[in-house]
Amino acid sequence: MKKLAALLVGTALAALTAACDPGTNGNGNMANTNHSNVNANLNANAANMNAAASRNYNARITKEEYERDKERYGREAKEKGETVGQGLTDGWLWVKAKGALAGVDDLRDSTINVDVDDSIVTLRGSVATKEQKAKAEATAKGLDGVKSVKNMLTVGAAGAAGNANAAHNGNHK
Repeated sequence: MKKLAALLVGTALAALTAACDPGTNGNGNMANTNHSNVNANLNANAANMNAAASRNYNARITKEEYERDKERYGREAKEKGETVGQGLTDGWLWVKAKGALAGVDDLRDSTINVDVDDSIVTLRGSVATKEQKAKAEATAKGLDGVKSVKNMLTVGAAGAAGNANAAHNGNHK
């Protein structure tokens, strides 16, 4: 999925960069605006592809469905640097938590890692606001089978990067 996203972004960048040539445009300021808009669109598309990839998890997955793809989920957790314990339902809860968090509109731009051990969910990463931190915790606590949630999310890191990009893109409009 990441390779496909990189290929699409690269192709779009090449095509749009050629269209933004200031020599054919006649207006250097217009070229800068176009480049800024291209970068903003490419960043948004990459973020949407990452969000789509994380939405592949189903918060309502049955144990039978989980068992069918158990090895894949374990591999994906390991690739993301997340841990899944050896408890009977830890892997299933990991998939459910990933799906539930991806389904919350307010959390899609956040970086939330999920660890599950003995049915205890640990949330790590960053969110933009205290409200998002609370919403992530409530979402994980609302899953059947979760004993408790350790909320280790930090507030501000994701929002600061988003605000910097918005300010940068706004200068070129």
